[in-house]
Amino acid sequence: MKPDMFREPVCILVGFGFPAKVRSVTDAYRHLCEWPASLRDTAHSIALKACGAAMRGEIEAETARGLFAAFADRNDLLAPDTDMIVASRRSRDKDPHVR
Repeated sequence: MKPDMFREPVCILVGFGFPAKVRSVTDAYRHLCEWPASLRDTAHSIALKACGAAMRGEIEAETARGLFAAFADRNDLLAPDTDMIVASRRSRDKDPHVR
């Protein structure tokens, strides 16, 4: 695994609410750089600095992931876990008692 890859991606909503999986520090950094300047706050600054530090090898990628995920959560960007939705729908479809 590359040193900047996350163990688990952070799934965020982009554009018109489309889910996107952020799989690495580089991806997270790119999303943070694209965040509108007028909406940047302390959580954004901390996540951006953490991603920069992780890209330089100063901190672990998972530390940056946690701070990026916290930023995404604070800004209502976290997407629902689509794997869980699909699994729930499949189990419901198989159960004849569930309508």
